[in-house]
Amino acid sequence: MPESLAELLLAHVDKYLHERAYGQRRGYRMEWFTYEQVRDISFRFARELEARQIGKGDRLMLWGENCAEWVAAFLGCAIRGVVVVPMDDGTAPDFAMRVMHQVGTKLVACSRAHSQQVRDSTGLPVLILEELSEPSNSSTNSVPAASVDRDDPLQIVFTSGTTAEPKGVVITHGNVLANVKPLEQQIRGYLKYERLVHPVRFMSLLPLSHVFGQFLGIFLPPLMGGTVIFQNEFKPSDIVSTIRRERISVVASVPRVLQSLKQKVERDLEDRGKLGAFRKRFSAAQGKHFLRRWWIFRAIRRQFGWKLWAFIAGGAALDSETEEFWGRLGYAVIQGYGLTETTSLISVNHPFRLGKGSIGKALPGREVKLADDGEILVRGAGVASGYWQSGASKKAAGGSGSGVADDDGWYRTGDIGTLDDAGNLYFKGRKKDVIVTPAGLNIYPDDLEAALRRQPEVRDCVVVGIERGGNAEPCAVVIPRENGDVEAAVRRANQSLAEYQQMRFWFEWPEEDFPRTSTQKPRKQLVQEFARAQITGSNRPPVTAAKSSLAELIASVKDRTAGSVSANSNLETDLGLSSLDRVELLGAIEEHYQVDLGETRFSAARTVGDLEKILRGGAAERVVYHYPRWALRWPVRWIRLAAHYSLMRPATALLAWPRIEGRENLRGWSGPLLLISNHIGDVDLGFIQTALPARVRNRLATAVRGEPLEALRNPESTRGIFRKAYDRLQWALGVSLLNLFPLPREAGFRKSFAYAGEAVDRGYSILVFPEGRHTVDGSIGPFREGIGLLAGSLGIPVLPMRIYGLFELKQAGRKFAAPGKIRVRIGRPINFDPGTDAKQITAELQKAVEAL
Repeated sequence: MPESLAELLLAHVDKYLHERAYGQRRGYRMEWFTYEQVRDISFRFARELEARQIGKGDRLMLWGENCAEWVAAFLGCAIRGVVVVPMDDGTAPDFAMRVMHQVGTKLVACSRAHSQQVRDSTGLPVLILEELSEPSNSSTNSVPAASVDRDDPLQIVFTSGTTAEPKGVVITHGNVLANVKPLEQQIRGYLKYERLVHPVRFMSLLPLSHVFGQFLGIFLPPLMGGTVIFQNEFKPSDIVSTIRRERISVVASVPRVLQSLKQKVERDLEDRGKLGAFRKRFSAAQGKHFLRRWWIFRAIRRQFGWKLWAFIAGGAALDSETEEFWGRLGYAVIQGYGLTETTSLISVNHPFRLGKGSIGKALPGREVKLADDGEILVRGAGVASGYWQSGASKKAAGGSGSGVADDDGWYRTGDIGTLDDAGNLYFKGRKKDVIVTPAGLNIYPDDLEAALRRQPEVRDCVVVGIERGGNAEPCAVVIPRENGDVEAAVRRANQSLAEYQQMRFWFEWPEEDFPRTSTQKPRKQLVQEFARAQITGSNRPPVTAAKSSLAELIASVKDRTAGSVSANSNLETDLGLSSLDRVELLGAIEEHYQVDLGETRFSAARTVGDLEKILRGGAAERVVYHYPRWALRWPVRWIRLAAHYSLMRPATALLAWPRIEGRENLRGWSGPLLLISNHIGDVDLGFIQTALPARVRNRLATAVRGEPLEALRNPESTRGIFRKAYDRLQWALGVSLLNLFPLPREAGFRKSFAYAGEAVDRGYSILVFPEGRHTVDGSIGPFREGIGLLAGSLGIPVLPMRIYGLFELKQAGRKFAAPGKIRVRIGRPINFDPGTDAKQITAELQKAVEAL
C-alpha cells in the first residue's frame, strides 16, 4: 500500500517508461515527452531542491501554463516532501505575490513570462519551467527522496482571488490517494480491453493549478499508460484540429468549452445551409441505438476524428441541452462533481453506465447525504485536512490547519442537490445563488439559464437574484446574438417555466462576454451588481476582471490604458496596430471569447466598433485555404524525389546551372531548418533546391502566396471546363511535386504557420521568401513581419540564402545562361533565444540576407 502520491505514480510510470506521456505545443511545434523523460526531469528537479536545501515541509510555488515540465516539478516536489502551491497561469500578479508572502515560499518555479516579475517583486529565487527539460551536467542519478506518509501535506490550493486575504486549502498525500485508489481499482478491470485502443489519449483543457485538472492531467493517465495532450488555446477550431490530428480519445474540459464546440458545429452547419436538415435528423435520432446514431452523424464524427468517444466535464455544472447534444451524437458525456476541499472528486459518472443529467454516484470511501435544506454534505478520507493559516500550530504544512469538516467529519459543500433511488446525485446550484420567493419556493438559476439558452437569440446568459421590495426575484442578464431580440427570447423562455420561476426583469450585458474565473465560470457577483445598478437607475457600468473586455485586450496588446480605446478608434491610425499586433490581438480575442472569428473578416475590420460587430455575430471564417497533409507522407515524397532528379534537376542544368557558395556552412548541421531567400522569380525554388545538400533538399516544404495557389484549386466559375481542369492539375502538381503550401498575405497565415510546424515535426525544412513578392529593381525589399513570428515560434535554426544573377537574366529577357552565371550563396544558420521579439528577428534576418 503506497504511503505517498510519488510512490504510487512512480510504480505505474516504471511500467510505461518508453511510451509517450505528454504532448504540448510550443509555438507552432509539437513537443513530446515519454514517461521516462518526465521521471528523469522530476528526479533532476528533486536533486535541485536538495542542492538548494529545500526539503520536507518547505513551500514552493508552481506558476505557469500546463506543460510536461509543470508535471515533473510537481512530482519532484512530492518526492522531496516539498509542499506545492499551484497558481493558475492567468492569476493576477498581486494575488500571486500575496500568496507567496502568506505561505512563506522559498522558491518559485514559473514560466518565463512570469519570471522577471517574480524576481523584481519578491527577490525570491526562480526556476524557469521551460528550461527544466534541458540536459543537465550532473553526473549523479540518485533520487533524494524524503520520508513522506499519508498525513504529510502535498499542496496548498488557493480557491479565491477576490478576498483581502487569500484562502488556501491544505491537501495531504492521503487525501489524493483516497480518491485515486478507488479509480485505480475500477480502471484495472478494464485494462484488458484498453489494450485494443492503447494508448488512451486525453486532451486536457483544465488548469493543473486546480485539483480536477491534476486528476485528469497527472494522477489518472499513468494508471493506464495514457497520453495527455495539453491545449492552452481554447479557440474551437484549434481544439477540433488537435482532436483530429492527435487522435484524441477523451476531452477533459470545463462545460463552457463543450458549449463553444456545440456552437461551432451548429455554426458550420448553418454556413453550409444544412442546419435545418441536421435538426430534423437530430430529433429523429432520439432513442436510437448509439451505433445507429454514429452512422447518422458520421460527417460530424469525421470532423472530430474517429477515435474520440468521450467528454469529461468538471469545474462547473453542464447544462442539460449541451449534454443531450453530444450524447445524441453518440459521445459519452461524463460529469464529475467535487470541490477543492474534497480533493476534487466526490462523485463521477461511470463511462459505460451514465446517469443522464446526473453528476454520478459517490466514489467508494466517501459518504454523501443531503441536509434538510438540500445542501450536499460529504464525509471521507478525501476531505482536506484544513485551511492554511500562518503563525499557529504545526497541524498542516508547517503552519496551521483550521477545520474543513464539522465535529462529525461532514463537510458542507454549499451546493444544493438531489439524490434518486439509484444513488445518482443531481446538482441544482450553489446554495448562495438559490432564489427564495416570498412563498418560500426555491428558484434554481441553472433551470432558468437552460430555458434561455434554448432560444436562438441568446449567445450566453446569467440569472441572478435581485432583492426588490423585500422579495427576491430572478433577473436575466443576456448576451444576445447579432440582432437578437432579448425580450422575445425571455418571453418564450418564460412560457416553458412555472409561474413562480418566470423572469420579469432582464437586461442586455453591454460587453462581448461576462467576466470569468480561470475555470470559465461567470463572476456572478459582478453580474448581479450590474443588474442591481440597472434596476435602481444608477446606470453604473459593469465592473469586470482584467482583460474581460475588448478594450482591455487591445490595451494589453499595445501597452496602453483601456480608457483610451473607444468604439470609434481606428485600429491603425489611432491605435497603431501593426500586422503583427493584429495577429496577437486575433489570437487573444479568440482564446478569451472562445469563438472562431476568421482572419479574412478580421483583417477587414478598421475600427474597434467593427470588431465588436464581428464578436456579436460570432462569424465563421469564409475563405478557406487547403493544406494537403498527404503531400508530407511517404508515397508522395518518393514520387517527388523521382520527379526532382528526373525532371527538375535536368531542367535546371539546361537553363543555368548555378555556382554554389557557402555550402560548407551546413557541415555538422542536422535536423529541420527555416530557409529564407531573396525573391526574384518563380524559378527561384529550382536554384535553391539545387544548391542545398540532399538531406535538406529531399525534405523541403515551400511557402508560396496563398491567394494564387488557392485560385488554382478553386477556379472562378467564369473559366471554362478545360481551363478549370488545367488549373486544378497545376495545383495538384505544385503541391505534390514541389511540396508547395499556401501562405496568404492578408489573412489565414496563422494556419499556414501551424502547417509549417506540423511539417517541421515530420522532419521537413521550410522555405519562405520573406519579401512576399518578386523584386522589381533587383534590390531586396522589406521583409514582412510574419517571418520573425514564424522563426521565433518554430524554434529551429534559420538559414539565410541569396540568389545572384537571375534578375539580370530576367531583365535581359533571356531564358538560358552559361553554367555559373547564376550564383546561390548560403549563409551560416542563425539561432534565436526563446522569447526574442519578432520585429527584432525580422530585422536581423533581413540584415543577414543583405550581407551575403
